[in-house]
Amino acid sequence: MMLIEKTEFIKSSPILKDCPEGNKPEFAFIGRSNVGKSSLINMLTGRAKLARISATPGKTQLINHFLINDKWYMVDLPGYGYAKLSKKKRKGFSTLIENYMKSRENLINVFVLIDANIPPQQSDLEFTEWLGKDGIPFSIVYTKTDKPSQKNLRTNLKKFREEMLKSWEEMPPEFITSAINKTGRDEILGYIGEYV
Repeated sequence: MMLIEKTEFIKSSPILKDCPEGNKPEFAFIGRSNVGKSSLINMLTGRAKLARISATPGKTQLINHFLINDKWYMVDLPGYGYAKLSKKKRKGFSTLIENYMKSRENLINVFVLIDANIPPQQSDLEFTEWLGKDGIPFSIVYTKTDKPSQKNLRTNLKKFREEMLKSWEEMPPEFITSAINKTGRDEILGYIGEYV
């Protein structure tokens, strides 16, 4: 399994051309607002305050690059589907995300975070559909799996898979995680390790 020995915050970019030079493999993390993205990034890197955790959903409004082991980038992307943001701001996010996903040739994989506490959300399904149509490689990361009961967890995961398989022949790689219990850390880092 890959060990993270060095983590360095490089920069926050409001527009695509401000992103660091695309000369290292990149792994992006994205999900609906409040899905537990910052907690997951902090858990993966072993740095409690690397990605800022906010009580206000929709806080990540920039593309944040972290350099890992001087070899690859972990990228924290703005969330999608947060209703309280103005329409103009939501449009800005989607343009920023869309430009990033389509233009970064060094982007190896997008980890799409899904809240395991709740039934399938339309915005998540639409987003994975969009990734598929554009041929952008992605994986599913179920978050907060320590919170629901095991029965609810199984039900929510089963429903999400059923919804996805209406459009997909098979599921992309899936990871079950809990930032609190560090569940899924080895699996995700092992997956990234195959490419770097």
